[in-house]
Amino acid sequence: MAVPAHADALKDQIAPTGKLRVAIGISPAGGAFWSTRTASGYAGVPVDLGREMAAQLGVPVEYVAYQNSGQITDAAGKNSWDVTFLPKDPERETKMTFGPIYEVADATYIVRPGSKITNFATLDQDGVKVAAVNNTTTMRGAIAHLKHARVTGYQTYDEIFHLLESGEVDAFALSRDQLMAMAKKIPGTRVLDETFKQTVTAVAVPLDHPLAAAFVTRFMTEALANGTLRKAYDDNGLKDAPIRTQTK
Repeated sequence: MAVPAHADALKDQIAPTGKLRVAIGISPAGGAFWSTRTASGYAGVPVDLGREMAAQLGVPVEYVAYQNSGQITDAAGKNSWDVTFLPKDPERETKMTFGPIYEVADATYIVRPGSKITNFATLDQDGVKVAAVNNTTTMRGAIAHLKHARVTGYQTYDEIFHLLESGEVDAFALSRDQLMAMAKKIPGTRVLDETFKQTVTAVAVPLDHPLAAAFVTRFMTEALANGTLRKAYDDNGLKDAPIRTQTK
């Protein structure tokens, strides 16, 4: 994609520090939204997309890592990052401008080893402790979904992993693909079959950055069409994962 004629104005808006600062969320399971730490830096779909976007702009890329998507949202108005890729919801739309959706994920729950919980009805009982990543779309969805079980937010995936493994929480609300990866690492856990919410992931920039918003929208539209996004999926362990741009 050619950088438009007003390139200087665009760069001033989308890369005011001279670098494209890409906000990423860190999780050991990776995925279409989450990134992982590596010996040499970071890996993930957002990492690859951010690097390609910076190359098209002709600026270096810098990754700004956060423990969860809620922290990325909180930093949207603080000039801490320039572009990100994260789940979209009405609350976040008050703080940033979203471009095209590139992932639709089903949210559900995983239950601790040995649990007798088998479905949403047996999960949503008084005294049941459900964990979620703090201030995220999935946490807000779980709070709305559950009328009796108590939902508590924690800062990191790792923290919840250990609480679930030790049985200190009864369940964890997250996207199904993330939970299926977790289930392989904690014997005896079960991912429930039902879905309580669909989350959609998209590129985003802070509010009031119209040139940046137009650029990232064009970038993602072309990345969907020319195979850039498919390659990012394939290179990050998602060869069998379909790219979904619309909810069911």
